[in-house]
Amino acid sequence: MNGRARRILSETKAHARIVASLGGTRKPKNMEPFRHHVYACTQQKPDGAPCCSANGSLQTLAALRRELAAQGLADTVQVTTCGSLGLCGRGPNMVVYPEGVWYSGVKPADVQELVREHFGKGRVVERLVSGELPAVRAEIDENKRKMLAALKARDEAGVLPDDLSQSINGFRDSRVLLTAVELDLFTAVGEGADAAAVARKLASDPRATESLLNALVALGLLAKHDGTFTNTATSARYLVAGARDDSRAAIMHTVYLWPTWSTLTECVRQGTSVATRETGRGDVAWTEAFIAAMHKNATARAPTLVRVAGVDGVRRVLDLGGGSGAYSIAFAQAKADLAADILDLERVAPIARRHIDAAGLADRVKVRVGDLHDDSYGSGYDLVLLSAICHMLSPQENRAVLAKVRAALAPSGRVVIQDFILNPDKTGPKTGVLFALNMLVGTQAGSSYSEQEYTDWLRDAGFAEIRRLALPGPTDLVVARRPQRAAGDRGSD
Repeated sequence: MNGRARRILSETKAHARIVASLGGTRKPKNMEPFRHHVYACTQQKPDGAPCCSANGSLQTLAALRRELAAQGLADTVQVTTCGSLGLCGRGPNMVVYPEGVWYSGVKPADVQELVREHFGKGRVVERLVSGELPAVRAEIDENKRKMLAALKARDEAGVLPDDLSQSINGFRDSRVLLTAVELDLFTAVGEGADAAAVARKLASDPRATESLLNALVALGLLAKHDGTFTNTATSARYLVAGARDDSRAAIMHTVYLWPTWSTLTECVRQGTSVATRETGRGDVAWTEAFIAAMHKNATARAPTLVRVAGVDGVRRVLDLGGGSGAYSIAFAQAKADLAADILDLERVAPIARRHIDAAGLADRVKVRVGDLHDDSYGSGYDLVLLSAICHMLSPQENRAVLAKVRAALAPSGRVVIQDFILNPDKTGPKTGVLFALNMLVGTQAGSSYSEQEYTDWLRDAGFAEIRRLALPGPTDLVVARRPQRAAGDRGSD
């Protein structure tokens, strides 16, 4: 370690001793569970304002995590992202504890040396050190002064806060990405192509295509070098045809949501969807995209739902509006003697059968064409699943469906509802609240509902033992049981 590095460490240790003496207590043992703890700034600021993100901090962060793993140090070095460290013009910035060393201008190319020397050998990489302690502190104080002055000037001028402005203009980022998916642009880019080549593949206008490609670079979904565009790791994984986690079919559902959300103002005036017919809701392309989106989500959540709901004593399952069949498949995979019936519309049934056949469960998971409003559900089921169904229905329709569910259950059978569940005043969680608007623009009377509403409907339908079960993510379960015998029951069932 050279003289400058020793001075930096000496200043930091002296500062730590001063802080400890002011506290009047000895430092507790085992305060730091890792050998090193890195705080890396990833703060984003409006265009034109210097910040670590604009200088490539996310790329540096990704490289740091990869290199720590490669050098076998991922378990001894904790990496935490943070807001501004005050040296915005010199980012990417990071601070390494327990030494308290500040690094600036750390690029992906620097990461291998940083990990090897500092985290592996305990040697400060002097060329990356932010500077002498007094100069660093002075720069941070000056940047803070400028920031506070700028905030005061903006406030006095009545300029919109950045977060509000971002919410207002957020549709632009969304539309750029959705158009790229709709055109299958990322597949056209492939291993690398210039704008003219991409335009030829898409049969699109070259000038407009280049503008779209440049916007995707700005969003971090493409890279550009000497006029050639290439996919990033994210777009290559999720947005290119045939990729391991190709999600284009599911994202097309959001493409189809765009026109309906554009009618929100008129829906609020009229109290119901005004665009169902005009947007092609229900046609083959819309149905394929909708079920693809539901399947991607359901496949990830299904094993957890089955585990939380439980399969003890369950041999027959009815999956109402079962879509792709992901949940029925998960139930069948969890228990060898369990059989499931899916009830869904005629246009959905072939899609479900494809997934069931692919899972090799055609002998135990069956698809029945029907409408949950008009057709019989059958009887004698041990469990009836309503996943992402109740939000499509009005309160009155949910009451009617739950009455039919109770009739379809065997004594002591259970209904399992998975959906967004709002807090009592319906102002959260945010995902469920926004989804209520998605139902406003897309259905006649659907919405997101509170736990109390589900409890009331289930109790009125004759269910007992009503419970809410937490799931990871934006939805939860409401589970209830049909009693063995209640007033009004007839026969032996």
